[in-house]
Amino acid sequence: MWDWLVTALREHPAIALFLTVAIGYPLGTFKYRGISVGTVATTLIVGIVIGQLDIEISHNVATVFFLLFLFAIGYRVGPQFVRGVAQDGALQALFAVVVCVMTLGTAYVVARLAGYDVGYSAGLFAGSATASSALGLSTSAIQNLGLSADATRSMVGSLSTAFAMTYIFGTIGPILIISQVGPWLLRIDLPGVCRAYEKRMGGTGHGSGNSWHHYIMRTYRLLDDSPQIGRQVGEVEASEVHSRCFFDQIRRGEQVIAAHETTVLMTGDIVSVAGTRGSLRQMFAVGAEEVEDRELLAVPMGGVDVVVTKRAFDGKTLAELAKLEPTHGIFLTRIRRGAMGDDIPILPQTAIHRGDVLTLVGRPQRIRSSIGAIGRADFSDDETDVFVVFLMIAIGALIGVPVLMLGSVPLTLSMAGGVLFAGIAAGWQRSVHPTFGNVPRQVIWFMNVVGLNLFIGVTGITAGPSFVAGVQQVGLSLFLWGMIVTSVPVTLGLLLGKYVFRFDDALVLGCCAGASTSTAALGLLSDRAKSQVPALGYTIPYAVSNTLLTIGGIIIVSLL
Repeated sequence: MWDWLVTALREHPAIALFLTVAIGYPLGTFKYRGISVGTVATTLIVGIVIGQLDIEISHNVATVFFLLFLFAIGYRVGPQFVRGVAQDGALQALFAVVVCVMTLGTAYVVARLAGYDVGYSAGLFAGSATASSALGLSTSAIQNLGLSADATRSMVGSLSTAFAMTYIFGTIGPILIISQVGPWLLRIDLPGVCRAYEKRMGGTGHGSGNSWHHYIMRTYRLLDDSPQIGRQVGEVEASEVHSRCFFDQIRRGEQVIAAHETTVLMTGDIVSVAGTRGSLRQMFAVGAEEVEDRELLAVPMGGVDVVVTKRAFDGKTLAELAKLEPTHGIFLTRIRRGAMGDDIPILPQTAIHRGDVLTLVGRPQRIRSSIGAIGRADFSDDETDVFVVFLMIAIGALIGVPVLMLGSVPLTLSMAGGVLFAGIAAGWQRSVHPTFGNVPRQVIWFMNVVGLNLFIGVTGITAGPSFVAGVQQVGLSLFLWGMIVTSVPVTLGLLLGKYVFRFDDALVLGCCAGASTSTAALGLLSDRAKSQVPALGYTIPYAVSNTLLTIGGIIIVSLL
């Protein structure tokens, strides 16, 4: 039975690849106290184990999935990357550049001290920085060095060995340093500084950051002395613009009618009104009594997701936007930003960026009229624009093909680098001119996760035969050197963020998590702070570092 299975896997390597991901991916999802080694590490390890059966699989298979993965990365980080480089996130973008340079520099120095060849050095960099995308670019760069087939195969094997040995601490190290050691090292009371930041931004400072947009719906019967009697609904709502109340329905006798702007309120009307608790109490302090009308209160309040694309909204604070006519009568319940759709705290001084996804609630006619002024409805479930996606991948790959010789050193963006920048261009274009190039969130997730893990699976299977020999050659020292390459840039980044860049104490740890591309660290920071404020410092550094660390896969090979 065993012989039959081995023969089947050797003759049909596609089965071995799918088996690798099927076993490796779920292993990487297990968490202990919010920390996991990640699906990439476990898939790679399983691939190495299965690769011991001496299975040959074409590297072209890995290339196809890797290009899909890189396009997905570029598409997701495009808006924040462009904004960070060109607009108001320049300081955070510069911080990410510095951290990436320190990561690359540390890997280079350590590789020289340890005497590693190009393969081990590139794997050390990619694994310690958890830059899975850099692994593919390093592989491409090594294949372009003009070495013999055996030398290239050996070097790529060394690359995979070093990546596997350093990736696990590369994942866990930033989580521990940023979320656990960081607050102590920088002497930051994270919950306290986040509450103080929320207060400065116009919130209540109770940790949630949601009091500004918190709303309730109540029903009131208008009495004879009600100041609303004889006035139109739109007039009453406009008079309460700063407290943001809106009427939804009216029970008039036995009839329930929609509360249009021109509807005149009458004595005895029972109205359903949404707003903050304090504003409703003030509006109906006299001339009204609160009643319970289940039919009027049973109004679906599901939100509508809207992508901000209009320049008029870009960079404006929520306090400024609340005064505009298009936002009157609607409530904001969620802001998602950046590559991972991170939740941003809703505070009066929170600035909105193009590409942000806002979840709005309110009367349907209000929301319909506001969507055109803000941007477009987020139709994430629509079909993928396959033509644009694959055309951009092809164009990006073609741009990356040419090789420039600098003396004896070949310099090239590579197909992978070209596709990454094509994805950034497509993502940015989609965020500002959403007329074509749609790629739903679910498809981006699939291209990102499945593309990466299939690429890693091929890498592990291919490197399997040489992995044991590589471990015997470098031993435990490679793991220890990897700990240094991971820890030094992250620790220095914490100190630079606070004392040189002088980021706010509430944001500096989030900036470090972004610059280290550690989403898990951001999650633990938010949990510890009981606030989404750290996410305000995360998105731009994450987008910039994700891009630069990927390109670092080419640079480390060129340097060595």
